[in-house]
Amino acid sequence: MLRPMDDLGEPTSYLAVSKGVPVYSSDGKDLGRVVRVLSAPNLDMFDGVIFDTTAGPGGHRFVDAPEVGDIFERGIVLKIDAAEAVKLGAPDANPGALSVNPADLVGGRPGFFRRAWNTMTGKR
Repeated sequence: MLRPMDDLGEPTSYLAVSKGVPVYSSDGKDLGRVVRVLSAPNLDMFDGVIFDTTAGPGGHRFVDAPEVGDIFERGIVLKIDAAEAVKLGAPDANPGALSVNPADLVGGRPGFFRRAWNTMTGKR
């Protein structure tokens, strides 16, 4: 059962969540412990939480940011109940990174200004 809210400490940000903090369902069930918070702090973007449901390795689950309710110093309370939490999937592998540079955006026939510049400079 969920410990009293005052035992979870003060409300805090996803940026301050520590590994091992308990994760609770909205109906008060202890679901596991935080393994990792997925975020891009430089973009102020919170993606979700990976938590471990077992005492040993292998029980990782991912909960998406919209299902994360309250974040406290010593616990996270989800917006979903224990029955829904059981349906959470394992975390997927990280998607590959994609980088784009200006040359990638140029394609097809050159625009008017590029054609004019090429004509003036003798490039074809």
